[in-house]
Amino acid sequence: MARYRRNFIAGGTFFFTVKLADSKSRLLVEHIGLLQAAYMDVQKQYPFETVAVCVLPNHIHAIWMLPPDDADYSLRWRLIKTKFSAHFPHAENLSASKQRRNERGIWQQRFYKHIVRDETDLQRCADYIHFNPVKHGLCDNVRDWAFSSFHRYVRDVL
Repeated sequence: MARYRRNFIAGGTFFFTVKLADSKSRLLVEHIGLLQAAYMDVQKQYPFETVAVCVLPNHIHAIWMLPPDDADYSLRWRLIKTKFSAHFPHAENLSASKQRRNERGIWQQRFYKHIVRDETDLQRCADYIHFNPVKHGLCDNVRDWAFSSFHRYVRDVL
């Protein structure tokens, strides 16, 4: 099995993409309340600041700032995914390894992570996140997508 190297930087700022296993699924927006509850529950237990976030039907983009003494973003994503998935039955035809880990087969196992290097990079990542629903043809203007931090980001950051 391949070993993936993760850069754990305490207090770091990270851009993430977390995807569902089924690229055609609309599970995240159809059950946005369950996702929000899982996200907020984990955020209370293991604090982090959400700089920007956008939930699309089959994936999430987010920028997180971790506390100065903490670098464990993987734990947070695992818990969010687990808490959300607990509301759904196991997928059919799960691999033996997924069955051993008691996975439900809803999420892709891995996620994409990018370390935000500076303010310019942060702005580029936030713009990408907020424009993503337009890119995917889900709305015509970023302000029209309900599952995005765009309005809060403009109010608080810009």
